[in-house]
Amino acid sequence: MKPESETPNRHLLFAGLALIIFLCFFAGIGSGPLFDVDEGAFSEATREMLVSKNYLTTYLNGQLRFDKPILIYWLQLLSVKSFGISEFAFRLPSAISAALWAGVIFLFVRRERNETEAVWATALMALSLQVSIIAKAAIADALLNLCLAATLLGIYRYWRHNERPAIYVAFAAMGFGVLDKGPVAILIPVAVSFLFFLLQKELKRWFRLALNPAGIALFLFIALPWYVLEYLDQGQAFIDGFFMKHNVSRFKGSMEGHSGTLLYYIPVVLVGLMPSTGLLLRVFTKIRSRLDDPLWRFCMIWFAFVFIFFSLSGTKLPHYMIYGYTPLFILLGRELAEADRTWLYALWPAGLLLLLAALPMALEPLAPTIESRFVQAQLQGFLAEMAASRFSLLMLGAAALCLLLQFIPALTPQLRFIIGGALLTLSFNFIAMPMAARVMQQPVKEAALLARKEGLKIVMWKVYYPSFLVYSGSLAERRKPEPGDVVLTSIDRLDKLGPVERLYGKHGIMLVRMPDQPEPR
Repeated sequence: MKPESETPNRHLLFAGLALIIFLCFFAGIGSGPLFDVDEGAFSEATREMLVSKNYLTTYLNGQLRFDKPILIYWLQLLSVKSFGISEFAFRLPSAISAALWAGVIFLFVRRERNETEAVWATALMALSLQVSIIAKAAIADALLNLCLAATLLGIYRYWRHNERPAIYVAFAAMGFGVLDKGPVAILIPVAVSFLFFLLQKELKRWFRLALNPAGIALFLFIALPWYVLEYLDQGQAFIDGFFMKHNVSRFKGSMEGHSGTLLYYIPVVLVGLMPSTGLLLRVFTKIRSRLDDPLWRFCMIWFAFVFIFFSLSGTKLPHYMIYGYTPLFILLGRELAEADRTWLYALWPAGLLLLLAALPMALEPLAPTIESRFVQAQLQGFLAEMAASRFSLLMLGAAALCLLLQFIPALTPQLRFIIGGALLTLSFNFIAMPMAARVMQQPVKEAALLARKEGLKIVMWKVYYPSFLVYSGSLAERRKPEPGDVVLTSIDRLDKLGPVERLYGKHGIMLVRMPDQPEPR
């Protein structure tokens, strides 16, 4: 531990941490269009709930949606009723959940370690590229990670200090997690805690914890009513759709093309934890020397289980790995607090910024070789946006600042690293992501607003943009177009439609009207 004279002012640390949380989780959440498919699907299901006033069962484009349980939809509905239908309202529950998740990490590390490590761990959590993305996304994952953190850290508090209230916090958080995302909120805490207690040779104590009557009753009180009511409402369709398709089948095989090798999650973790990747590699070099520390052991079991389980799963998505990030942030906070110099760790975020700066030069010669007209249109849109915003220059500047900060003697090594890391995450959040939204999603929004203004009934053909339904305020048919239809499709499909009237087109997203069927002679 460093002497107090070498640690930054406590109030400045808290102010800086609050600023990081605001910028990474809340700033700009209403400024960009919803991303498809996930944000659009969650938001449209919530909009349809608002219109139908059916607060039990979710529908998407008029069809039953069993992908996720109900809690995130209820929270989005509450937000929409408070602030109106907008990107801000749909994303606000995730931002609040992420902020509470950060608070759980801070309080836990402050109690188990010290306040300085708590600040660093929480700052690294907020700055993580993957966390900052899901915190601003209208999906269920920020809330799930809050529930997982509260559950497992509550279990550790019970083990370490025999705090009975921690048992009830853990069971309640697990109940809300099951209401938000389903069985995964049980699987991870049960498996991780079992393995930890097993290694501690305290299995009897684990069974007493797991079978705690009051805890189980609290869990069932929170989670069970909706599941029972949904089953009574939908019957076997709910069992088949939610449990069998969206839980069992996701593990047994690839769904919707989301597959990958056993090594899939290695690059996901290395990029997703940026700017902390260098620190993470340092953490793994100390496993042998620190595994005697029960907190270290608990954290490594937690991450390892998530990494191995989802690596073996048939369906692979990048955000699954975030379920194992909370323990890494705890370890990373300690590593950063003990660091005497951080310039080597800063090479990772600076390197990623340099790669982003080189992106236009890599993409430009690639464009003419691509056969898909849609991909070409999207790529040309990105290149135009990058040129207009001087993207490469901004990324180069951020990379240079990230490195130069490491040699400012007035700042502690920890502050140099945090500020440098913030340059990466904020560049990604406020430059790269808005640019992606303008190219990929703004055309969908503009086409939907046109359809809404003109009162057009839409056929969505060979594309799937649930956000279109949100912005148009109506449902769309998904079928082969017929004469007289107004069709949302991609530029690749126009040749198959024959002569059409173009109503809107941008970056490969097309809204066209089919000619009426010729009158019989």
